[in-house]
Amino acid sequence: MNINATFFAQLVVFFLLVLFTMKFVWPPIAKALDERASKIADGLAAADKARAELSSANKRIEAELAQSRTETTARLADAERRALVLIEEAKAKAAEEGAKIIASAKAEAEQQTVKAREALREQVAALAVKGAEQILHKEINPAAHADLLARLKTEL
Repeated sequence: MNINATFFAQLVVFFLLVLFTMKFVWPPIAKALDERASKIADGLAAADKARAELSSANKRIEAELAQSRTETTARLADAERRALVLIEEAKAKAAEEGAKIIASAKAEAEQQTVKAREALREQVAALAVKGAEQILHKEINPAAHADLLARLKTEL
């Protein structure tokens, strides 16, 4: 065989192989590559969309957190104000109750003082009568001298 004829035969087989590949093999491969590329593009678009949604969600979360922080701060401040008001009311009630207790104790002490003075007057009058009895060496009738004894009590 001649090298030129072999060369031309191989050239014809090569072109037939290229035509067969271009006609039957290459289109499914190209189609698969195109589908793969579109899937990748769709996945990248979905990832970008998800990233944007995540960013938006993070912004909403930050806004809600800031709002809840301000609400919490406001509620704490309100609770502190209420606590101060309640403390002041309790102090006022305690002071009022203390004043009532002190006034009651003073009144009771005054009554006890009056009772003690009366008892002392009675005792002094009785002692004065006994002293007068002993000085006069005779018994004094308390019923007969009640007016004298009453004046003696009031003087003491």
